[in-house]
Amino acid sequence: MQLYTESLTSYQRLKTREVNIGGLLLGNSHPIRVQTMTTTDTMDTEATVAQAIRCIEAGAELVRITAPSKKEAENLQNIKDELRKRGYNTPLVADIHFTPNAAEIAARIVEKVRVNPGNYVDKKKFEQIEYTDAEYLEEIERIRERFTPLIEICKEHGTAMRIGTNHGSLSDRIMSRYGDTPIGMVESAMEFLRIARSLDYHNIVLSMKASNPQVMVQAYRLLIQHMQEEFGECYPLHLGVTEAGDGEDGRIKSAIGIGTLLEDGIGDTIRVSLTEDPEFEIPVCRDLVKRYQSESPKDGKSESGLPDLQTSGLRYSPFEYKRRPTFEVGNIGGKQVPVVIADLSKLDNITPEALISIGYTYDAITDKWSIGDMAADYIFTGHQIPAFALPGTLKVIVYPATFANHVASPTGRHEGAVFPIFDIHGFVDAELESDQLNFVMIDCFNDDTEVNDFTYLDEVANDPTVVLCLSSQRSNAMQAVRRMMMELQARDIKNPVVLITDSNWQTADEHLIHYATETGALLLEGFGDGLCLGMSSASYQNAAAMNASGRNYLSNATAEQFINNTAFGILQATRTRISKTEYISCPSCGRTLFDLQETTAKIRSRTNHLKGVKIAIMGCIVNGPGEMADADFGYVGSGPGKITLYKGKEVVKRNVDSEVAVDELIDLLKENEAWVEPA
Repeated sequence: MQLYTESLTSYQRLKTREVNIGGLLLGNSHPIRVQTMTTTDTMDTEATVAQAIRCIEAGAELVRITAPSKKEAENLQNIKDELRKRGYNTPLVADIHFTPNAAEIAARIVEKVRVNPGNYVDKKKFEQIEYTDAEYLEEIERIRERFTPLIEICKEHGTAMRIGTNHGSLSDRIMSRYGDTPIGMVESAMEFLRIARSLDYHNIVLSMKASNPQVMVQAYRLLIQHMQEEFGECYPLHLGVTEAGDGEDGRIKSAIGIGTLLEDGIGDTIRVSLTEDPEFEIPVCRDLVKRYQSESPKDGKSESGLPDLQTSGLRYSPFEYKRRPTFEVGNIGGKQVPVVIADLSKLDNITPEALISIGYTYDAITDKWSIGDMAADYIFTGHQIPAFALPGTLKVIVYPATFANHVASPTGRHEGAVFPIFDIHGFVDAELESDQLNFVMIDCFNDDTEVNDFTYLDEVANDPTVVLCLSSQRSNAMQAVRRMMMELQARDIKNPVVLITDSNWQTADEHLIHYATETGALLLEGFGDGLCLGMSSASYQNAAAMNASGRNYLSNATAEQFINNTAFGILQATRTRISKTEYISCPSCGRTLFDLQETTAKIRSRTNHLKGVKIAIMGCIVNGPGEMADADFGYVGSGPGKITLYKGKEVVKRNVDSEVAVDELIDLLKENEAWVEPA
């Protein structure tokens, strides 16, 4: 099997060709560049210039501007002239979808054009078309004929190009042959890339965007594999999760998709697509990128030394999702959804009120607990055993000595609900274990064993009471845990695994990115039957201070609530445990036909109790039926003040007045039995 990266056990930047974008060098081990896209009307020169300046001053190294027709493409000259006059020389990118003529105009003006192979020449009408091989080749020749003029203009003017495939906007031709798949995304881009290479044009960047991080990651890996096999080289890669949404969910989804690839040294430029003003995307981009720079706590991710594993030894495919087979220990592993373990060990006193932050509410009048959809399954309390009656589904994890005292002095409270956690050497030497469930921690490749000595695994291998808890203090922690998961597979050890990840960062965005990158990357591989997220003591104290002062916190929450919500958000974004409504929301641009942020907030406020329902909120028809292909229902701008409603890819209602469109969406949900009344 051809790897998509030189090493699965150490951090190495993927070697890519160098691309020049108006003097900004990309690829070939140059720094990872950050960028964003304006949301103003491209015909409003002053507003677009002002917003572009805010983005540049926030740190954007490229600024993309939509050019859906010839008039917007022509106005790029006025925007560029005004920016240059004010002293801003940041390269500009024209975003093209349906109009080759607009691309040819823009390529003479700006430093880079982005074309979508799904709709640049091909069509997207959701039609199934059968092609013979000869007919298929005729279509490729038609693309060559229409695409070649743009390439010649780019060569003449030194203009760079991004061939940007989107999962939701694959052409009917590609869909008919490859289906709605990552390999279809790859072939869509490769067709255009082959034409460019045949014309000796190489100033190209590629992207494989999807709203589902799992699809996005697989598509990028496959693209690298195919470029290496066919060309013997790779072009620079632009990373992004399209339509990620807003707030914590948007950041988590973006970090899982982008961070998973960055961990393996993949990616030369990134854009985080949030349904927020574009300048707010840049700090998130910078937080992602700085993890791989020398000044970060990860120290450039340079640590290696993990035992190598030949590709032939892999027991899983990195190009498709398949959950690692395990047996069940209680409600962990097997076919059970991944569990969430909340770390309450830093609390001085665990009270019923403390459980509110992790999804439980106690009613003293009825003496009953209410359990939310995002209620943690276990709590780690360290040396404490709660002195009150717990919700019936909640279990407690404690240190071995506390467990021994609990067993030695039974009170009748929490019978069968308290379990010990050991390090692996402590478990081997323990005089008292649970006969039902034992958590056993392994600090992967950072303990006192030889790096190639796995004999200690024999002590726990396939013990029917053991859940392994994997973490690593190494700077390349994700690779270390992944390497241990590979070893478990190679040794046919089927104990379930909880992923433990602590954060030493400071701000809420930094914590979100750290958790989502290091655990999301493993979950996307099919590794992990549970999550336990935590903070170092210093970070925990800083989080409490931030919460008290209102600075840098995404929600008014305790550290425990923030971490619990993040854990469930990661499981939701990796599609491994669904606990809430999912919103596929575009980041807005000059094509948007309504106030996207306000509308998203309004729809979210009325539908956020619909567990498992996917709702797309799209600003215009360009991002409409294509980008929301993964959604159950869609709310799409179709004209000024007008909305079109979709069920899946099917139009249900056209030209709905925006004043009543949200109510109409609710009615659509009800008609299709997707609605439940809020509790």
